[in-house]
Amino acid sequence: MSAEEIHDVVDEHDRVIGRAPRGEVYARGLIHRCVFVRVRDAEGRTFVHRRTPDKMLFPSQYDLFVGGVVAAGESYDEAALREAEEELGVTGLPMPEPVLKFLYDSGGVAGKWWSAVYEVRCELPVDPQVEEVAWHGFLTDEELTARLGDGDWEWVPDGTAAYERLRALGKE
Repeated sequence: MSAEEIHDVVDEHDRVIGRAPRGEVYARGLIHRCVFVRVRDAEGRTFVHRRTPDKMLFPSQYDLFVGGVVAAGESYDEAALREAEEELGVTGLPMPEPVLKFLYDSGGVAGKWWSAVYEVRCELPVDPQVEEVAWHGFLTDEELTARLGDGDWEWVPDGTAAYERLRALGKE
């Protein structure tokens, strides 16, 4: 993803108020839109990955969601399917199901973003995009809970916030 990609800029109510390049969105802390897709395999395990070291935000950190920034003019649903297929390296994925949406505040790192959280089951063999994914695996709920609590892996903060909201809904 390049710093020149154009994204919708939105307000505190998720209404589009303009457009700007990704680099400007992050530098100025403009509110934008993102999708988070929790992927489970046929056995119910969660896809977990470590981001590549050249990512603009949260490089080399672990994430339990695939996803990314919603492109200008794109819907959350379109972005969820596009991002999941791209990052997993698959085609023909079922449409991810929306679960919740919240406004995430990065605490000054890159502003705020509306975060639409989805879930999808992927029974296809994955071949993750090397530009996005440095390592991946499917973890059981028990393995995921242990990794989240052991302090050995540094997790992306927005994904952690999304996971905490899923847990509050009983969807961990």
